[in-house]
Amino acid sequence: MGKTLLIEDIGLLATMDDAGREVRGGALFIEDGVIVAAGTVGDMPERPADETIRLPDHVVIPGLVNTHHHMYQSLTRCIAQDRELFAWLRALYPIWARLRPADITVSAKLAMGELMLSGCTTSSDHLYIFPNGCRLDDEIEAAQEIGIRFHAARGSMSVGEKNGGLPPDSVVEAEEQILHDTQRLIEAYHDPGRFAMLRVVVAPCSPFSVSQNLMRESAALARSYGVRLHTHLAENSNDVAYSLEKFGVLPGDYAREVNWVGDDVWHAHCVCLNEREIGVFARTGTGICHCPSSNMRLASGIAPVRKMLDSGVKVGLGVDGSASNDSGHLLDEARHAMLLQRVNGNPAGLSAREALHMATRGGAAVLGRDDIGQLAPGMAADCAAYRLDTLGFAGAQHDPLAALVFCRPQNADWVMVQGRTVVKDGHLTTVDTPALIAKHNRRSTALIRGD
Repeated sequence: MGKTLLIEDIGLLATMDDAGREVRGGALFIEDGVIVAAGTVGDMPERPADETIRLPDHVVIPGLVNTHHHMYQSLTRCIAQDRELFAWLRALYPIWARLRPADITVSAKLAMGELMLSGCTTSSDHLYIFPNGCRLDDEIEAAQEIGIRFHAARGSMSVGEKNGGLPPDSVVEAEEQILHDTQRLIEAYHDPGRFAMLRVVVAPCSPFSVSQNLMRESAALARSYGVRLHTHLAENSNDVAYSLEKFGVLPGDYAREVNWVGDDVWHAHCVCLNEREIGVFARTGTGICHCPSSNMRLASGIAPVRKMLDSGVKVGLGVDGSASNDSGHLLDEARHAMLLQRVNGNPAGLSAREALHMATRGGAAVLGRDDIGQLAPGMAADCAAYRLDTLGFAGAQHDPLAALVFCRPQNADWVMVQGRTVVKDGHLTTVDTPALIAKHNRRSTALIRGD
């Protein structure tokens, strides 16, 4: 037998399991980072645990799952404050072209820490710009140091301005090099096993920055290794117009033409998919990451999440890049997701529990994980605990789970990943946070100034 942990006397345990159990005074029994029992004290093994923790003033949920991010963007927050997607990108590309490997590492570590403090235990990141020797390895290093479960998406841009793309030619790569490096990363880092802490994703950036050939070749490469595919799609009206002008089809049809539908694919945003395109995604098992704050910040619109869910599409949540959201609080995304589905006149457009399901079970499904997203026997011991005895939750004790979404977004008090405590008493345990912030700010200032 391995090391065991009993978490007992939990104020409210929200398992997010198939039965949707919510247990007052709940308990979890964990062995070697895996949940053995979840429910009441009576459900726990009779044998004593090596360690016991009591959380009577907390609500405990599965660790949140972030399915879309650009962590390097934490270096360039609050820039191009009043622009839509394409103009925003054009303002930032020249700054990002100055990125160095150390920038990638420090920004990723800071973004991961911010996510973990919000209760996130698993995150994908879409890194698609590689100037000055930057590599995906630079943020993989950060993930391994800070202790987050990580899906590293090897992004790419191959079509620059001279060939009708959006990015400057200085930041695009040759397609042969992209595919070669992607293969290298899969072979070096991808772990297909249960409870894997690191997986690699094949992720050309967007229809307006890569060729159809790269999309098809990337899909073939990913499927030859059994890894997942990720990209941006139908983010705003300009994105749709580009697809119609360059390819003669709507974004959803473009995805199908280049073999980017299937249960191994998920697309970010999808604000402008129509009902027919949503139906294609539902029938093929294609997933979607909803990024509500970023969509609002860039005036992209409101993704039809209610229609997606009702059609059977897998939907997860993402904070998106920290320069188009300017925050990395996944619980806040659940709140915004819930509220956005109500602004068009339906007060029941999305419930708090549906929003949390998207942030846990939905994210796990989108990432192709059957070992995270719920607190049940045989699942990874990834969980987050939030204090209930705070000003922000006062008056909501009758439904503390809904309070996580309706009330002011709180930071987690305690977070565990694969049985390892990474947040304790509201503080990160695996990094010197003040030193990280200071280093990050120095590199951010130098990057923006062009020093």
